[in-house]
Amino acid sequence: MNKILVLWATPRSTSTAFEWMMRQRGDMECFHEPFGEAWYQGENPLWPRVQKNSLRIPGLSLEGVFTKLKKTVAQKSVFCKDFPHYISHLWTDEFLSHFNHSFLIRDPAKTISSIYKYFPDFVLKEIGFLEQRELFDMVWSNTGKTPVVIDSDDLLEKPHGTVEAYCNAVGIPFIEEALSWEPGARDEVSWWDGGIFHDNLRNSNGLKPQKRNYVEVNDLPDRVKEIYDIVMPQYEYLYAHRLIV
Repeated sequence: MNKILVLWATPRSTSTAFEWMMRQRGDMECFHEPFGEAWYQGENPLWPRVQKNSLRIPGLSLEGVFTKLKKTVAQKSVFCKDFPHYISHLWTDEFLSHFNHSFLIRDPAKTISSIYKYFPDFVLKEIGFLEQRELFDMVWSNTGKTPVVIDSDDLLEKPHGTVEAYCNAVGIPFIEEALSWEPGARDEVSWWDGGIFHDNLRNSNGLKPQKRNYVEVNDLPDRVKEIYDIVMPQYEYLYAHRLIV
């Protein structure tokens, strides 16, 4: 059985830049948060802050997304980037067996401070750190192998080495040329509000080495610090298992 190569990330973790790199390879059908689109905008959305006037797409469901992924991977190689909290209620051994699981993590001080700028009323269920840790443990238990984990700061600081290590770990060829691209529109990854989060990606020309930066937790709003204290242990746990370049 061909498996869906999936990257389970959290919001604001540079995951779309990684996905864009995967799209440059040209050897995979790539899906941008297909479960997320159904979670937010499907016929029966599960987004905790959904409103009566929120966008709904007739016929779009989590189950339908899963069916489409399975049909596609039966014909060609598939890469999917998504967030684990969208489908935590669907996790069964059978469901998880269809995926080649990998994880992208990022310091929660950076992710949740960024989310707060756009959505100051966000809730814990929207950021996925708890579910990411839970899924990591489930996959490890089911397979007997430590799942592949990469850290966002490692990716930005050492993109060539991190991507090469990732490719080797998940069993796909490393294509160096995929780390470069032209600036421009990113319509393929912009179903949410026209891609309001993707300005940096639109202006970028590839995964290039960047100096590691830091966010001072004590400068964050109290509400964000409370969430940080909850999710930081989950990040630290996964960080201990990351690929080291």
